Amino acid sequence: MELWELFVLAVGLSMDAFAVSVCKGLSVGRVKPAHALTCGVWFGGFQGLMPLVGWLLGVQLQDLIVSVDHWIAFVLLSIIGANMIRESRQEGDEDMETSFSPKAMAPLAVATSIDALAVGVTFAFLRVNIVRAVVFIGVVTFLFSSTGVWAGSVLGEKSRSRAELAGGAILILMGVKILLEHLGVLG
Repeated sequence: MELWELFVLAVGLSMDAFAVSVCKGLSVGRVKPAHALTCGVWFGGFQGLMPLVGWLLGVQLQDLIVSVDHWIAFVLLSIIGANMIRESRQEGDEDMETSFSPKAMAPLAVATSIDALAVGVTFAFLRVNIVRAVVFIGVVTFLFSSTGVWAGSVLGEKSRSRAELAGGAILILMGVKILLEHLGVLG
């Protein structure tokens, strides 16, 4: 796999994490460097880890993973999105640190990296330097995710509850889109 192909693949894989990072930035009144770093590390780490896991699984589980990855992404994104919508309706200030806790970030990181797991399975069939691929994908996703938090903050600093509502709806729509694409409804 050529470097430019790996770059295009890394950018494509990082788009879900970027969108979720924008939503996280929208929900924060004032972004701190730790927020951007947290999203970058979680999303970049999982986007790099999942192709490695997929590569290790290889041929044996390809059919099983491909047949359920869209359902896993749909369910996780829908639950997380519904929770964000619920939180947007609650009165009072939310402790933003809990929004970036491992309990909050782990499901998001898993949900946005399911497709990377399937890509990793395909790496088992290609002549790919797996170390270079996972590091490259992880770094690109780290950069996109960190930038996404800052971009989201600029967009949503004045309307936090509406931003959480929009972010929740976006996550649910992303899950529905993934499901419909894999079911062949969207081309």
